[in-house]
Amino acid sequence: MKQLMLILIFLITLPIVAQQSITLEKCYQLVTENYPLAKQSQLFEAQNKLDAEVLLTSKLPQLNFDAQATYQSDVIEFPLALSGIEPLNKDQYRAILSVNQLIYNGGLTDASLNLKSAQLKTKQKQVEVNLYQLKQRTNQLYFSVLLAQESELLLTAKKEQLEAKLKEVQSGIKYGVVLPSSDKVLEAELLKISQQSQELESNKIALIETLSSLISLPITIETKFENPLVETQLKSELKRPELELFQFKKDEIESSESLIAKQNSPKLLGFATGGYGNPGLNMLDNSFQTFYTVGIKLNWNVFDWNSNKKKRQSLAINKDIVDNETEIFELNTNIELNQQQKEISKIESYINSDLEIISLRKEVLKSADSQLKNGVITSSAYITELTNLYEDENTLVKHKIQLQLAKANYNIIKGQ
Repeated sequence: MKQLMLILIFLITLPIVAQQSITLEKCYQLVTENYPLAKQSQLFEAQNKLDAEVLLTSKLPQLNFDAQATYQSDVIEFPLALSGIEPLNKDQYRAILSVNQLIYNGGLTDASLNLKSAQLKTKQKQVEVNLYQLKQRTNQLYFSVLLAQESELLLTAKKEQLEAKLKEVQSGIKYGVVLPSSDKVLEAELLKISQQSQELESNKIALIETLSSLISLPITIETKFENPLVETQLKSELKRPELELFQFKKDEIESSESLIAKQNSPKLLGFATGGYGNPGLNMLDNSFQTFYTVGIKLNWNVFDWNSNKKKRQSLAINKDIVDNETEIFELNTNIELNQQQKEISKIESYINSDLEIISLRKEVLKSADSQLKNGVITSSAYITELTNLYEDENTLVKHKIQLQLAKANYNIIKGQ
């Protein structure tokens, strides 16, 4: 009984699995999330977090330990008048622990953190740009599968029409209305259709496997690819991630300028040292002693031969270079959009012609069908007209898919 229930459940769920479908938008989402390159964004963030923690350690006390033992060939000697003083040892020992605490560095640490943050945004946006560029590849694969899918439907319809016509011809042969060899021509055409169907399926499987690898989602030959209705907004502004990337590059340059401006700021540190050695700070006491010193020190690079100024001038040139790259990108993108718009207009005109041609082909096929029934023409002549109609319908489907692909590419180029 349990086995019967399991079989029933399997049979019920099987059609549901077979009816799995996927959309173009879902493919966009999956390629952005699952393509291996997407992992770099998180890696950059983890790396930036560690770099920031390293920079923040400059605000913490810095501990250093130093120990040494030396032997000197000579030491200070005192005059006979001071002969009561014990001579210094030639072997000397010292262990020192020093602590340095940054008090003020002109905001250098914060500027370094800001630069790291700007660099992170640039790297992550670059990843986004690279992932975005995969969308056109996704378009090509998705619409190629869609074309194969629609071509299969047309081929199946042609096959069904020929099978029905074969029955009519066989009946006509039986009653002597149609020539005896007419059915063989139809049977041969059905075999050709079977070959075409196998080739279509083979190509479709290859395309599906490639797309499946790209988006990291198992897709089968039974998966239905939804035909999207792509709309384009011709007068909208560019919204490509590359434009944001260029802006992030400029922000990074500005952060670098701020960092360089602070590199020559005065640095104030507090320090303390403690140690144990022979001799200690009192060189005349020839014994092991503990000692310490505390103080404050200021470091200020007053003049750097205009090195700082030249670095900022170089960064300003980099900013001009980014502006120039932005201008070039916008120019090339607008050229692409203009070309794509012309492609869309051209395909739309083709579709209008296709509809007229198909309408005429159907009239011709209708006449051929009547002539075949009455034995006026051969099966070969009928197949010729049927094939002409099929090819024109296939051309229409191809142009419709190409139109959707052109519109989808237009939107990707524009950044919609």
